[in-house]
Amino acid sequence: MKKPRRIIGIDPGLASSGWGVIEYAGSRLNYLAHGCIETEAALPRAERLFFIYRRINEVLETWIPAEAAMETLYFGKNVSSAIAVAEARGVLSLAAAERSLPLAEFTPHAIKQAVTGVSRAEKGQVQEMVRLILGLPVVPAPDHAADALAAALCLAHAPRL
Repeated sequence: MKKPRRIIGIDPGLASSGWGVIEYAGSRLNYLAHGCIETEAALPRAERLFFIYRRINEVLETWIPAEAAMETLYFGKNVSSAIAVAEARGVLSLAAAERSLPLAEFTPHAIKQAVTGVSRAEKGQVQEMVRLILGLPVVPAPDHAADALAAALCLAHAPRL
């Protein structure tokens, strides 16, 4: 039996950054944990980013993943929120780099394709497939944590270089 790969998926955001940890060995997937790092909108941006950084380090220290997956930045109509997400991605990437944790980045379409088989699947479809694939009794909540688990699943099924 192959040695399990412990993977953390991260769904970056300034207000809410989701994370989810799985193990993958051969064709076996095991759910370990998920959660969300939420920041208060009233705090200055720098304090929010530092809070995210501290909390993700706690998660990494607890679960000791061997690999990480993160969704690439998606530019919708709101450029100012994209900038905040980019800053959150920066501190999350920094935390991974400090641990020499390989970080794979996937587009939202690639993650949806890996989890549902459809690159333009609806958010609810992705979350339900995460639940089914990992054998969970309910859809992981909040949404950002389910999205993070989807990123981890995408990396688990990605070809290894």
